[in-house]
Amino acid sequence: EVQLVESGGGLVQPGGSLRLSCAASGFTYYSACMTWFRQAPGKEREGVAAIDTGRGLTYYTDSVQGRFTISQDSSRNTVYLRMHSLKLEDTAMYYCAADSARCSILPWYGVNKYNYWGQGTQVTVSS
Repeated sequence: EVQLVESGGGLVQPGGSLRLSCAASGFTYYSACMTWFRQAPGKEREGVAAIDTGRGLTYYTDSVQGRFTISQDSSRNTVYLRMHSLKLEDTAMYYCAADSARCSILPWYGVNKYNYWGQGTQVTVSS
């Protein structure tokens, strides 16, 4: 059974930092595309950052480039999203998603690419 378990969300002030974690199990981690999505109330789910677990290539949406960093610990089958300089508009439910095909196959930011999803972790940026 495939499982993606997110953690690390919370309440943070503007300008603050958080680190999200996604622990994966039940599939071939070393050749997957692991991606963080987010969804704010009333908005579509959007791809935030992705990592090709086999080659270590990373991808970011423009709005988080330079502020967020996606990384992995392959020994733990875990992907991280380090978020810095958080803004009010970063408030959303953050989801981890996995696809057995590399990130370069189909747009990495498209929800239809992914077979597996976590339950989400809430990030709230507020003063």
